[in-house]
Amino acid sequence: MNVLVINCGSSSLKYQVLNMTNEELLCKGLVERIGMEGSVITHEKIGMDKVKNVVPMENHQDAIKNVLDAVQHPEHGVVKSMDEIGAVGHRVVHAGEKFAYSVYIDDAVIGALEECVELAPLHNTPNLQGIAACQALMPDTPMVGVFDTAFHQTMPPESYLYAIPYEYYKKHGIRRYGFHGTSHKYVAERAADMLGVDMHDLKLITCHLGNGASVSAIKHGRCVDTSMGFTPLEGLVMGTRCGDIDPAIVTYIRQKENLPQGAANEILNKKSGVLGISGVSSDFRDLEEAVKEGNERAALALKIFAQKVRGYIGSYIAEMNGVDAIIFTAGVGENDIGMREMICQNLGNLGIKMDVLKNNVRGKETDFATEDSKVRLLLIPTNEELMIARDTYHIARARKNK
Repeated sequence: MNVLVINCGSSSLKYQVLNMTNEELLCKGLVERIGMEGSVITHEKIGMDKVKNVVPMENHQDAIKNVLDAVQHPEHGVVKSMDEIGAVGHRVVHAGEKFAYSVYIDDAVIGALEECVELAPLHNTPNLQGIAACQALMPDTPMVGVFDTAFHQTMPPESYLYAIPYEYYKKHGIRRYGFHGTSHKYVAERAADMLGVDMHDLKLITCHLGNGASVSAIKHGRCVDTSMGFTPLEGLVMGTRCGDIDPAIVTYIRQKENLPQGAANEILNKKSGVLGISGVSSDFRDLEEAVKEGNERAALALKIFAQKVRGYIGSYIAEMNGVDAIIFTAGVGENDIGMREMICQNLGNLGIKMDVLKNNVRGKETDFATEDSKVRLLLIPTNEELMIARDTYHIARARKNK
């Protein structure tokens, strides 16, 4: 079965087609500037050069139509007709407490996701638009929803509840949800494969480190804690997000700066993090170049980021009473050799020892712990699209065989 994976943003759309018989990636692409002037689709059939076309796309349905045209193109496509696409998997950011697993999308699921829009308006709205567009253009093709929050639904109440009046949880759903769940799940499963141990016999800490970043504690195959919270703002210092701060800072900044409603939220989400500390960039590569030029604030930003990751690692080791492996993934986790080294410093008393030479690698599955380390240190490139395709394939096949 061929599976089409769709990941919709507010003005962009990423896609892949995979042959799930052997999990082979057939093509992938990116649609940008949806609803804006200069909208463009970049399509790549694996083994061929990328093809870029500038074409007007007023909405997500126009974008989906161009994606379907690309995957069926006589030269650059990978199927002759959409009949060869057995199912479509949609990444959906927020499912609240409604779904702890991927599901077949029907009217009831759509209704449930619409109720979650207020929890993630910038993400769920385009996700739902992408689903509606696919349903309109492919009415007979099964659709599956794969949720960023689902993997974290196994957290116990002591991990997901906030120490605020309980009625706010019951009335408004205010609790820790966590994000990046598809990535955390994928790398945890790959770690178990690399170690040759059943995931249910392992204690793992997964570090998804990119412009957005989160750490999860996975005990015996179940997420028991994660750093992101009610929104993706909580947790680690990130590219532009502040992470954990004293909540009184919000009202204090608003008063001192005489800010209008919503401005403080904008600052904490888009002008803080390593960008706010350094004043240089939210891109870690830019910060490293600035450090080489003697920029002390850029160096400070990197140190703060590393310290916060290290703090969560230590906290989760205590919470799980040990750890078998710590996994690094996503853009920074996979490619930033220096950052991995900074994070792993001063963990020797916990039995965590890094091999500097083994750590000198980017984007390749590697165990970079020393031979005598009690904890394995694993670099595992994430593959959220493959995880989405797997869930989609299994759900669609099960439904077909009913």
